[in-house]
Amino acid sequence: MALALQTFSAVRDANAALKAPGTRYLGGGTLVVRAANEGDVSVTGLVRSTDPTLSGITVAGGKVRIGASVTMAAIARHPELAALSKAARAVGGPAIRNMATVGGNLFAPSPYGDFAVALLALDATVGTDDGELPIEDFLARRDDSRAIVTSVAFALPKAKNFRFLKVSRVKPKGVSVISIAAVLEQAGDGTVSSARIALGCMADRPMRARAAEKALIGSRLEQDGVAAALAAAGEGTSPITDPIASAWYRAEVLPVHLGRLLLT
Repeated sequence: MALALQTFSAVRDANAALKAPGTRYLGGGTLVVRAANEGDVSVTGLVRSTDPTLSGITVAGGKVRIGASVTMAAIARHPELAALSKAARAVGGPAIRNMATVGGNLFAPSPYGDFAVALLALDATVGTDDGELPIEDFLARRDDSRAIVTSVAFALPKAKNFRFLKVSRVKPKGVSVISIAAVLEQAGDGTVSSARIALGCMADRPMRARAAEKALIGSRLEQDGVAAALAAAGEGTSPITDPIASAWYRAEVLPVHLGRLLLT
């Protein structure tokens, strides 16, 4: 079945067209085009926008704003986003990274969406024509969203404070068994003063490891200091089962890989 493609120069016009039944927004196409090629008959038309604001990256005053059409490859090579390079490079191989966009990654179901895990740890906000939402609120509501994502924004972390790990069976571009991102700050005495930890594949979308975060506060990033956080890491999770790994396996290895991330 042929798909109709409509292109608009302004996001607001694309948003209006997207209200038609059966339409999907086309960013990089790594998700929606694949679904259509695999026989998803619910997709009858594609909508895209060439609005230049969707492709911009702004870094100023310690704040970052990335347009929703920016690709993983563009983030990986941006000199001021070196802290995020590892997370961007975790998305597929070179061909996928040249197409996969920030906006699309926010909608990617587990075991995909590794960059969205990083954005959740960074406490990003997600922008649409209707305004900005905290990323946790956006992820919770994304299945019902029809508004086009225009950007994400967050405070640029210090390289030493941001950590990212993707565990996969196939190297270097396999899908995730687990992905973990963390933003950790330490007080002058070396204890953790704030922690945000995000998990991928431990639910149907990226989620916070709140119990582990709480357990880290006031502790040192040493084997004994992180033990309570590792014991609490699985609280509130509902890992997925797929051909890559079972829910049981993901739950079992989560503390192992979180420990490696925290102690690196």
